Amino acid sequence: MRILVANDDGYLAPGLAALAEVCRTFGEVDVVAPEQNASGTSNALTLRRPLSVWTAASGFRVVNGTPSDCVHVALTGLLEQRPDLVVSGINNGANMGDDTLYSGTVAAAMEGFLSGIPSIAFSLAEKGWTHLDSAARVARETIERVLAAPPAAGPWLLNVNVPADRPFDAIGGWRLTRLGRRHASEPVVRQINPRGEAIYWIGAAGDAREAGEGTDFHAVASGFVSVTPLQVDLTDHAALPQWRQWLA
Repeated sequence: MRILVANDDGYLAPGLAALAEVCRTFGEVDVVAPEQNASGTSNALTLRRPLSVWTAASGFRVVNGTPSDCVHVALTGLLEQRPDLVVSGINNGANMGDDTLYSGTVAAAMEGFLSGIPSIAFSLAEKGWTHLDSAARVARETIERVLAAPPAAGPWLLNVNVPADRPFDAIGGWRLTRLGRRHASEPVVRQINPRGEAIYWIGAAGDAREAGEGTDFHAVASGFVSVTPLQVDLTDHAALPQWRQWLA
């Protein structure tokens, strides 16, 4: 068994070390992670400059690029053997609902999925690494389950979020969920730099808007691990007939 581990918080993140340690119990592990925090970079690939790779004291290989860069480079030239599983995380904060469109954590796992490899993104639902040990145990048991009984014949992509406000024994279990939705982001924060020029910080993510039963937001808020199967096809299949008529 060979597992590729990546993340978006950077190669020094505690969540990455915890996930790598979990994966070593299943087989050979390669860790390829960003040099710096790359949260919010989504599926971006670096195309306008070359990428460099170096090895940290931990043995992790480090790429001066995005999470997608890390997995892409690993799968298309860096690794001598193709992994059987790609995992990403454990992220410092939730990746639920609309977060998945921006998440570097999810994007790293998605890059594995696009290459035909089963992939999982793991996130701890609050920042600060509280109960990281619980998230690591969730990762271990999730990987055990998918290896013992794969959920699908072909490649698949799972987004797993772990409640951060409780120890493992207080987690209610696993729930299969769909993505919720958030309200629009808070307004940008405008500041003036030392040169008197206006600069802008992206505002905080909006609160949950669709968070009813069955969503990832609801599961995590209720103390359950949320497991959401994802796909890459963004086509609005239900709307195709109307658009076909409009085009005609």
